[in-house]
Amino acid sequence: MTDAPGAAIGILRAHAEDAYADELVALAAADDRPRPPSWRLSPWAVTTYVLGGALPDGTQISPKYLGSARLVEIAVATLATDRALLLLGVPGTAKTWLGEHLAAAISGSSTLVVQGTAGTPEEALRYGWNYARLLAEGPSRSALVAGPVMRAMESGSLVRVEELTRIPSDVQDALITILSEKTLPIPELDAEVQARKGFNVIATANNRDKGVNDLSSALRRRFNTVVLPLPDSLEQEVEIVTTRVRSLGAALELPADLAALHEIRRVVTVMRELRAGRTEDQRTSLKSPSATLSTAEAISVMTNGLSLAAHFGDGTVRAEDVAAGLVGAVIKDPVQDLVVWQEYLETVVRNRPDWMDLYRACRDLETSDRSS
Repeated sequence: MTDAPGAAIGILRAHAEDAYADELVALAAADDRPRPPSWRLSPWAVTTYVLGGALPDGTQISPKYLGSARLVEIAVATLATDRALLLLGVPGTAKTWLGEHLAAAISGSSTLVVQGTAGTPEEALRYGWNYARLLAEGPSRSALVAGPVMRAMESGSLVRVEELTRIPSDVQDALITILSEKTLPIPELDAEVQARKGFNVIATANNRDKGVNDLSSALRRRFNTVVLPLPDSLEQEVEIVTTRVRSLGAALELPADLAALHEIRRVVTVMRELRAGRTEDQRTSLKSPSATLSTAEAISVMTNGLSLAAHFGDGTVRAEDVAAGLVGAVIKDPVQDLVVWQEYLETVVRNRPDWMDLYRACRDLETSDRSS
């Protein structure tokens, strides 16, 4: 997860294939390994793009995902077969981020996306109709509106289905024939679309969503599931947060200094301790709040702190800049989580001498809240 040197000027968040276009071109030029049908890069080059590395000509490829190399290799190998890929994990484990970069490297485009919600209709996974033409001409190919999945099948590309378990179960099942037969029937036209080589599906789902719209056994069998874990170590998570915050800060043009990572390390430590239910030194047991407190939450807290420091401070991120975002990230339930947070402040934060500025900043927020 790094800065995007190839991003178009004025774009808040460029697509992966645009942001890292130079790296993709360099990889394609150096890539002399076998490529699966319709792939822009070989599996080796895709993995190098995602994990980072140096090319023979000295070109440095920035890492996009900081985690297990083996998991990335399994994901890439899956997409080279006829099985779809399901990236599973708690919120904030970079499922969407990884899926986007895999699609960019393999198909050259990450924009064929179905965003799953409770209101996602079956048409989003199949096709819809231009009703003006339908009424004027009746069912015809020109009146049919192809969805992202259908377009991916026709072009031999990857399509992403985000938050699969948020989609109603009967709509989910529209994928079964597509994934098993590689065919999309169009009964209104007595026709079908057969997938070209290179077509596949990358789906994401949250562990926390289990039980909302569970996948049927028939659908689950069509996916190879890769579980993306939270970062293994404090150092790894600090590196992820630092990289993303710097990238976001550059995109938002925030002229602020991260003060040698000190505040990032503290925010990440707080998140890790509260979600684990114990301090890093294993000496103190803690209650965990209802919030997930993922790496994504830490990135959000630090980006907000960066903005406060840039616009209302002296440009250096300090405890008072991250305190409000930290409290907001932890306290989602105003009763239960407030108790957890206050206990953490008094038993952990207060007893760390070099954290007293953070303790005072958080306590000052509580005082101002009560006075208002």
